[in-house]
Amino acid sequence: MPLNTNQKIQEIIKTMTGKLAHTLQGKTFDTPPIWLMRQAGRYLPEYLATRSTAGNFLNLCYTPTLASEVTLQPIRRFNFDAAILFSDILVIPHAMGQHLEFAANHGPILGELPDLDTIDLSKFHVNLSPVYETVSIIRKQLNNEGFSSTDLIGFSGAPWTLACYMIDRKGTKDFNETRTMALSQPEIFSKLIDLLTQAATEYLTQQILHGANIIQIFDSWAGVLPPDQFRKWVIAPTKKIITNLHHQFPHIPVIGFPKGASFLYAEYARETAVTCLGLDTQVPPEYAAKNLQTICPVQGNLDPMTLKAGGKELKHQILKIIENFKGKPYVFNLGHGIDKDTPPAHIKQLIKIIKESGINHD
Repeated sequence: MPLNTNQKIQEIIKTMTGKLAHTLQGKTFDTPPIWLMRQAGRYLPEYLATRSTAGNFLNLCYTPTLASEVTLQPIRRFNFDAAILFSDILVIPHAMGQHLEFAANHGPILGELPDLDTIDLSKFHVNLSPVYETVSIIRKQLNNEGFSSTDLIGFSGAPWTLACYMIDRKGTKDFNETRTMALSQPEIFSKLIDLLTQAATEYLTQQILHGANIIQIFDSWAGVLPPDQFRKWVIAPTKKIITNLHHQFPHIPVIGFPKGASFLYAEYARETAVTCLGLDTQVPPEYAAKNLQTICPVQGNLDPMTLKAGGKELKHQILKIIENFKGKPYVFNLGHGIDKDTPPAHIKQLIKIIKESGINHD
């Protein structure tokens, strides 16, 4: 990619002015920054309208004008503190040569695992060039539409989670084939994890160079592993990605989201050196405030079903989270993505409750 890296780094530093970026740098505010996982999605009528013109989900991901449009839709409607690139974690295996399709009501379906010796990461970037173009368009449009202080989050799936889909070839409850391969063929599995670690690092690097000023790493299936394997396949590769990114981009915050990590959250935060720890819905805010927020800023962790339900319980849970995390840097988010049947009015309710909470920091 013909980009002047030093010049781009200086440009990126200039974008670190948003509320989310400042929070991840350790600052606190009267109310926390807000963004929501899957904030660009099927709960929005404008998203459905745009998706219908794409033909299928992958076309939507790989068409920069459409992918940038759906990224911006929730910013225009709700004025979140961050936009997150609209894409999918599985564009990485797809770009590495593995067949990928999204079947209606069945989620992703992948083809046979490619021969690892034939994977060429130089072609990988050519395949992903539409995603990089999308990032550039989003950054430009945020500035043009009056959202210049809105942060732009780039993201990747973590190596373990990507491997789960590549080997089991679909979403499952426990990814038995992947876990078996990791134990019975550790040399081959290690080779795959190393390839994915390199691919994710390069993919995120290009997103940063094209305008993303915050990164999130999704490890959606971290919770299926026992502790020793969690350390080997979740912590170690993630640590390597973050170390590599921070060597080149020391100012870029990285949010890690090892969903289901349970009592390994603290070890993950310390060992990977994530800037911020994304929490799933199973983590009690009281526990997180005492044991995790003392390590780094935290993000989360409202139950998406509570948001879907709305009403008094939504207000109660929002204020409970805010009360527990006040006084230290934290980011308001969900513990997983917005459910497709969530009324947009409930998002407005959430934002109103948070904005009116009026936290006073010492």
